[in-house]
Amino acid sequence: MDLSKLEENIGYTFSNKELLKKALTHTSYAYEKHIESNEKLEFLGDSILEFISSKYIYLHYPKLKEGEMTKVRAEVVCEGSLYQVAKKHNFSDFLYIGRSEYVCHGNQKPAILADSVEAVIAAMYFDGGLEVAEKFIIENLKDAIEISSRNVGMKDYKTVLQEKLQENGEVNICYMVIRTTGPDHDKTFTVKVECNGVELAIGEGKTKKHAEMDAAKKALENIEK
Repeated sequence: MDLSKLEENIGYTFSNKELLKKALTHTSYAYEKHIESNEKLEFLGDSILEFISSKYIYLHYPKLKEGEMTKVRAEVVCEGSLYQVAKKHNFSDFLYIGRSEYVCHGNQKPAILADSVEAVIAAMYFDGGLEVAEKFIIENLKDAIEISSRNVGMKDYKTVLQEKLQENGEVNICYMVIRTTGPDHDKTFTVKVECNGVELAIGEGKTKKHAEMDAAKKALENIEK
């Protein structure tokens, strides 16, 4: 498999091509070929990712409290966020997966793709040093960090709305994604919230969670009016 296109996508050319290949080797393929998988690289990449993201948040968001920084990091250094990074750079086209995973479309599974991003980060560290890994991490996660930092203090409007609507008994509250716009790595979600089938409000956000919170917040404002 020619990995030069992936190197172009991620903006780094490996001196040791075998290191990149190992980072993309899922356990199912490694088992079939009797070679080492990317699991140990993934283990190290997870630690590098957490350290670099913590450092970035600490330096660029000095007004956040310790607990808030922890929440921002947890939201950004997660499977969903790393899955979006993998989709952005088309990691699925370059994964080495076994036959059992291939028939199940393993190269499209969020967990496998997210793990491969962590492994590639570790491979970058070994091949080019911490600065190379840091550049990749920040370039791909700084926007998500910015969004999360703006919403970290957001009140849990969904819980408040639920409590208010259930004051007189049980009700059916439903959140539905009615539209998504933008490319895979920069989507905007539009969510509608209903109570017993009646529309209360529509919200938007860069994640489903934030869109639901926005819809709940607007619903509360409408109720108060």
